[in-house]
Amino acid sequence: MTTVPSELRDSLRGNKLPRWSPWAIAGGAIVLVAILFALTGNRSALGFSVLAGVIFALALTVASFAVEGSRQARDRLCTTAVYTAFVLAVAPLLSIAVFTVLRGYRELTPTFLTHSMFLIDPAKDGGGIYHAIIGTLLISLITAVIAVPIGILTAVYLVEYGQGKRLARAISFFVDLMMGVPSIVAGLFIYAFWLLALGFQFSGFAGALALVILMLPVVVRNSEEMLKLVPSELREASYALGVPKWRTITKVVLPTAFSGIVTGIVLGIARAMGETAPLLLLVGTNPKINFDPFSLSLTDPNPMTTLPTYIFEQLTTAAGSTTAPAFYRAWAAALVLIIIIMLLNALARFAARFTKARG
Repeated sequence: MTTVPSELRDSLRGNKLPRWSPWAIAGGAIVLVAILFALTGNRSALGFSVLAGVIFALALTVASFAVEGSRQARDRLCTTAVYTAFVLAVAPLLSIAVFTVLRGYRELTPTFLTHSMFLIDPAKDGGGIYHAIIGTLLISLITAVIAVPIGILTAVYLVEYGQGKRLARAISFFVDLMMGVPSIVAGLFIYAFWLLALGFQFSGFAGALALVILMLPVVVRNSEEMLKLVPSELREASYALGVPKWRTITKVVLPTAFSGIVTGIVLGIARAMGETAPLLLLVGTNPKINFDPFSLSLTDPNPMTTLPTYIFEQLTTAAGSTTAPAFYRAWAAALVLIIIIMLLNALARFAARFTKARG
């Protein structure tokens, strides 16, 4: 094999900017913007970042065009745009996480995690979120138990049995419609049907029914896309061996798409855990620990507190004060909610990794 000399290879590539040039241009952009802000008295951190980024992108593109040519300049401009989009997507998530940790860590104690707000003055120190954690987990569990089987079976029908059928098109239409339904509308529907029409009272189960409406389209659409990604050759090979279609679906198709389906389920549960409006309508709040999410009585309400409603309740108690104990309890509850969702995500990835189909 013939080896191209390094000098010839460099000459074929054309002129290149030094490796340190992007860093130098970035430093120059920061210094220039700092001088401009010092002269104008502007103190906006967001404006500083945006202006420095724009100057950096333009200066790097111009320098690349002058030294490397138009083709490489366009490549650098597109690369800069991609990295900028990545930063714009990640920065809000990181800022939310950091802000929540800084505001909520001071209240995150064993007592806070193992006590409720029963007999605690909301305007004073003390109390915890144990009752809210129990309510969140129970309602989310009921929601998942109802929504996951229905969602997966619906996706299996759409992909495996409903090709070209009117019923499948109608189901797809309503799933897309449900994806855009506001959470308060789902809560109002269950309120009108479950509480007003049937006469039942506030309970965790009523809130779970509203969350099923919100979680179901997420599970259906994600599971449908994952099932479509399963190669048709796997199905055909199974059919060639004489395996029935239902057994092919359960033994070949679903295990192959399992990791993606689990990811969609976790996304649906995360959305359900973060909803507030339907639970305020249908579940209410309760400072006591309540392990019973069911209330089929027509006269005795059975409210439960969840982490989102607890956060809302504490922020309402704080009344805009950033030094009130309720303010820090709300941020600590938000931090616990984020941690629970992260743990569920990690557990789902672990389960998908060790239960996926292997050749």
